[in-house]
Amino acid sequence: MLSSMTGPTTDETAAPTSSEERPVGWWHRGHPVFAALTGFFAGLVFVVVVPGAYAAVLAALMDYEAAEDLFPFVLVTLAVPIALLVPPVTRRFARYMLLGETPAEPIKTLPLVMEEPRGRKKPPRHLADLTAAERKALLEEQGLPGFRAKQLSTHYFARLVDDPEQMTDLPAGQRADLVGALLPELMTPLRTMEADKGTTRKVLWKLFDGALVESVLMRYPDRATMCVSSQAGCGMACPFCATGQGGLQRNMSTAEIVEQVVAGARSLARGEVPGGPGRVSNVVFMGMGEPLANYKAVIGAVRRLTDPNPDGLGMSARGVTVSTVGLVPRIKQLATEGIPVTLALSLHAPDDELRNELVPINTRFSVAETVDAAWEYARTTKRRVSIEYAMMRGINDQAWRADLLADVLNARGDWGWVHVNLIPLNPTPGSKWTASDPADEREFVRRLEAKGIPTTVRDTRGSDIDGACGQLAATE
Repeated sequence: MLSSMTGPTTDETAAPTSSEERPVGWWHRGHPVFAALTGFFAGLVFVVVVPGAYAAVLAALMDYEAAEDLFPFVLVTLAVPIALLVPPVTRRFARYMLLGETPAEPIKTLPLVMEEPRGRKKPPRHLADLTAAERKALLEEQGLPGFRAKQLSTHYFARLVDDPEQMTDLPAGQRADLVGALLPELMTPLRTMEADKGTTRKVLWKLFDGALVESVLMRYPDRATMCVSSQAGCGMACPFCATGQGGLQRNMSTAEIVEQVVAGARSLARGEVPGGPGRVSNVVFMGMGEPLANYKAVIGAVRRLTDPNPDGLGMSARGVTVSTVGLVPRIKQLATEGIPVTLALSLHAPDDELRNELVPINTRFSVAETVDAAWEYARTTKRRVSIEYAMMRGINDQAWRADLLADVLNARGDWGWVHVNLIPLNPTPGSKWTASDPADEREFVRRLEAKGIPTTVRDTRGSDIDGACGQLAATE
């Protein structure tokens, strides 16, 4: 789903976008004089024509000869409806006239789902769900030697073994019981798709209860990144995301999340990915699901990934990125965990009016509240926050929104707490959303950088196998 953050294609002579080029004549839409005149006549319609027509209709119905005498009464009765109607109408009208925005159809979204459906069976307990002490205690409860827990952990996290027959330091008579107690099968690979000459691999997994999820391994010359899912489906209902439009099936367990990374590590260690044997250096929680809506399991997975061998994979916390659409209370809680992971905030719009439609959770936590929480995370952890921004043609890629985004971020300080990661929108089946014009993208970058905001454009991988950002839908 996610790939590396690379710098934008720089072009010092990049021309302004077509939306910035305004005709000179006052009679053209986009000229301030034309906008003022049309605004004046629109005001007449609201304040004079509509009330006048209303008064005339009332006079006719009441058989009253002097309709003009009813005009003050009509203005008073229409005051509230006009006050409610005029601001949003005139605001969109002004954007159409001055900024060239074409009024779009209302964006249809699914309802937000914050809790997984009840009644689903839990995945089998696995050593990755447990701390080292808990693994030992579990074996002892089942009448098995507790010290074997460390051996099993070594096989799983350090040696990356998935065949019990290779665990030769375990007694043959106890091996099946030990493996059954701490290493039950969690998920089955159904399909592997490759792109970028085999260096991008998307795996479709079937979980124990039939739920489907996907993960993506991306190998680069200097690193290998695993993009993992944290939920089967997603309840955040973002209309431009294939996962969000599929709804939420259930949360994944800590071990199910970790197994995606371990499986990728095995593929690298065994030389199954072009480039020779290697290791996973980065993990991004940007696959299916909203990670912070499955907070306990995700934090457990982060701890297993960063625990030293053999208790965990021994990764650096700085190589782990946790993404969120903006669950403010959980962002604040994450800042207190003492794990310096990178926070990636999927903002996608700098204003509440648009973000309410693109990212429905914004109706609960505004742009200001969300960005404040991200700033507090950066202040507490001393880790730079990444603002994720999917560029959508004619929706959120206007130059003025780049200026507004920069102002929103700079209002919290310019001490290097944030950078913006622009994402060229990836196509999804049947979607009306399309990627921004390259010229608009360049202008967006130029405006952000002009205001001192470090900006990168994501080098998206895997779009031809539906493995890029927003494309994971987990279908057989």
